[in-house]
Formats: sequence, C-alpha cells, structure tokens
Amino acid sequence: MPTPSLAALPIRRLTLRDLTACADLSEDRGWPREEHKWGFLLTAGNGFGIDDPQGGLVAACVVTQYGSWGRPDLGAIGMVLVAERHARQGVGRRLMRHVVSTMGAAPLTLHATENGRPLYEELGFKVTGRAEMLRGRFTPDGPDSGVLTRAATAEDLPSILRLDEEVFGSDRTPILARLPAFADQLRVAEEDGTLTGYAAAWPNMDTHVVGPLIARDAETAKALIASLADGTDRPLRTDIDVRHEELLAWAKTHGLASVAFNSVMTYGIPDLPGDWTRRFAPLTVAAG
Repeated sequence: MPTPSLAALPIRRLTLRDLTACADLSEDRGWPREEHKWGFLLTAGNGFGIDDPQGGLVAACVVTQYGSWGRPDLGAIGMVLVAERHARQGVGRRLMRHVVSTMGAAPLTLHATENGRPLYEELGFKVTGRAEMLRGRFTPDGPDSGVLTRAATAEDLPSILRLDEEVFGSDRTPILARLPAFADQLRVAEEDGTLTGYAAAWPNMDTHVVGPLIARDAETAKALIASLADGTDRPLRTDIDVRHEELLAWAKTHGLASVAFNSVMTYGIPDLPGDWTRRFAPLTVAAG
C-alpha cells in the first residue's frame, strides 16, 4: 500500500497522550525534550499535529488562547516543529495556515527564530518587537533594593490575575491558575499591602526559567529575579523584552549571559495589547 503524501495527512488535535511523541519531535530537531513544558502547554492550550504513518509525529504546534471562552482576544502560537526528515516540504506552512484559519478573526502572536521568521512573514505576521534570551548562574551582590518580595499564597491569586490582565491586556486565568502547580516558585512584590509585581520560576531541563515577570518598574523586576535566584541552585533562563535595557544590563552584571534573540511577531493587530513597560518576560516564548 503506497505511503500517503504529506499534503494528504490529516491535521488533528493533540492531547496529553501525545506528550512522548511531542518530546521525541523536539529531540529530533535538536531541542531539549522539555516534557514538563509540553505537558503544561498541551493542558493549558490546544495542540495540533500531523501523524507520521511510520510512527511519531510529522509536525506539531500549540496555541494558547486568552480572553473570553470561545471568543479569544489573543492566541499565542508556540512549539512549531517539523521532523527533520520532513523539513522544507511545506509541512510547517500547511500547519500554520490551519492554525490561523482555526483561530478565525482572533489576533495572533508568536516568538520567531531567524530561521522561522520568513515563513511567518509569508503568512502575514509582522515583527513588532524583540526578546533577548539570557542564561547563567545568578550572582547576587550589592545592597538590598528595599523592594519587599515574598512567596505567593492562594489568597494572592485574585490580585495576581487582576494585575496580570491589566498589564498583559487579556484575561489569562486558565493558564495562570495552573502556574502554582507548574512552577517551583511563585513570588510577589508588594508595597503597603498592594501587589506591585509577580514572577515564577519553573523547571526546564537543568535550568529554572523565570517567567512570567510582571513588575511596576525595573527595580521591582530586579528584586523578583533576585528572590527567585535565592531559592534555587540551578542556572536561570529568561527572555526579556529588549526595551527593558536597564534590567538587561543589570542581569548581565549578575551572571546571566545573552544566548539568542527572538522576534516578537503579531498577526491581525499592529502590536501586543497591554502595558509593555510592566511586562518584562513571558511565561514562556511558546505561550506569551
């Protein structure tokens, strides 16, 4: 029986049962397996994939929706991967077109590598910003900034959700409600009983990823990163909006080094909603 052409293979929804296949696909492309992140995204978002008749996946991606149920304000696309043996055959383009069509009129965003950017531009995505990935062992020094941070409690969740929606520009309750179980640390900054920021550190391979990072100003962001670093012996990794030059310079003087840059791209909107001045780092570049 002849093997179906790639164009004839159906696109289907992925579930947690596909976690191993997704991790295998990551490994096939030279990425870390990232099972913890895949599991989170497949639970909080909508996975799409193409099965390989010979086993495993030809391609996969995840879309995380924000806003009203059934009428999202924004969709974040991530983990777009095509198996090496099927690369450069139009599979990624077909999968992305399917996702864009499925999302209807909802605006979209994604973080693109230099290799992926031409495809997204061809599909109508526009570059609206850049993020710099940093990685390294945080080295504390200098006097305390005076910004009060502490571990978040269950009672903080409503305040975190209100602050996040104000800064992010859309309701992220379904994904943030999963954050305490996903992250190893969740901390808040406060002044006079009012939340001025929050940040999480979640495990990814041998690092702790700092994100999301929402803060009133750079000093608050610094205090949150320092407090998260104090609670781990792993290297930190984070993706910071390049407009936050002060925070980037500070992080680099505290042991974190530049690893890569990603283009922030949007489709259907000229720029991301919300207040970028208080949005320092995404939860993950795969989910915004």
